[in-house]
Amino acid sequence: MKKLILLPSFILLFSCENKKKDTDSNLQSDSLQTFSAKDSLHTNNSPQSLEEIKTEYTLLNNQLIAKKLDSANFDYECNEVSGNVVYYSENGELKSIKHFHGDSHFSSVENYYLKNGKPFFIFQEETVWNFDGGTPEKPETKDDVKEKRFYYVNDQLISCRDKKYTIRTKNQSKPENVSDGESKNCNDSELRKTFEILIKNQNKKGKTDCIL
Repeated sequence: MKKLILLPSFILLFSCENKKKDTDSNLQSDSLQTFSAKDSLHTNNSPQSLEEIKTEYTLLNNQLIAKKLDSANFDYECNEVSGNVVYYSENGELKSIKHFHGDSHFSSVENYYLKNGKPFFIFQEETVWNFDGGTPEKPETKDDVKEKRFYYVNDQLISCRDKKYTIRTKNQSKPENVSDGESKNCNDSELRKTFEILIKNQNKKGKTDCIL
């Protein structure tokens, strides 16, 4: 990651915290939740089709929204990059991992949804933000956002989709109105590497050095 010029601390904190909050709300409105769901959370079978992945995601994400899962987290620092990892589990079984990291102009949130210890769905949101007019007292910003969705059956990638949109201070667009499409670059190698690192560090607590 290229070294960027640091901005005033209040802007950095405001931007990064909003990215984390916005991602939670974006996931709640994700198109996957429009599908009807049946109770499959308590079976041991991994999803075997795109439809079953959507069902499993909906059920698990509803648990996350309702805060019904146990959680543990830690923070880390990598030079100018700050990171946070949250592990969600039920009865000792890991169900989901949320990984946030960012610097002064960039942030990424990755959400891993697990069944039998393996991802069946990964949602990634990357945001690059810059000033976009306004005044020194009341600056306006522009967020360029990329969303990626990865679907797995038996730990094998079967499909991925992405979408891009821009959010401006002076023109609040609605991401849910932007349709996604089949990705032309279905490469999940970096995400899979990060997932393995997060698994190895799941017992960390508090604040630690760089893990990536």
